[in-house]
Amino acid sequence: MADNATKLAALPCDEFARALAARTPTPGGGGAAALTGALAAALCSIAGSFAAGKPASAGISDELEAVLDEAESVRERLMELVDADAEAYGAFSRAQSFPKTDPLRPQVLQAAATQAAFVPIETMRQVARSVELLEQMETMASRFLISDVGCGAALASAALSAASLNVYVNTAILTDRSAAAALDDEVERLLATFVPRADALRSRVAERIRKGA
Repeated sequence: MADNATKLAALPCDEFARALAARTPTPGGGGAAALTGALAAALCSIAGSFAAGKPASAGISDELEAVLDEAESVRERLMELVDADAEAYGAFSRAQSFPKTDPLRPQVLQAAATQAAFVPIETMRQVARSVELLEQMETMASRFLISDVGCGAALASAALSAASLNVYVNTAILTDRSAAAALDDEVERLLATFVPRADALRSRVAERIRKGA
């Protein structure tokens, strides 16, 4: 993890946004995707937190608690990935500084690119889990907080799409094309499975709100 002096995940919202807008390499799209995913998981948590302990949730208290516990775990992991993305970029930049005559340069560059691809694919895996948790929360949240579930789904969809681009930009430069293809295939599976599910959840919530359900 980044040290406390440079830990992006600990920055206030305004400072993070200004750092993202600045002419510096990090934070960038990968960190923004991880943060967006963390917000999706957090919205799952807020909807569940207000349902916990209510008489209407008495029959599902164990299930609700399990969803809340896992949503918090997902959120924490995604916040870790905000900093992991910056660290991976730093490692890749250092690898690029290796002298072109150094026989270790290709190996170091490929190791750094592989790690840089791992961060956004892990982001996608975690966000995919948040979609599943939000789907569960759809049936548990009160009508007053169902919009948070829909907002979480919308953010999860965006985070998946954004993170996929950060995988592709790194797999494109991997010389191990079989490893690159395996990562790209996983990206496609995650996109094909979870973006439609997140979008469908958002649509269901929107329809429910419009109908006053």
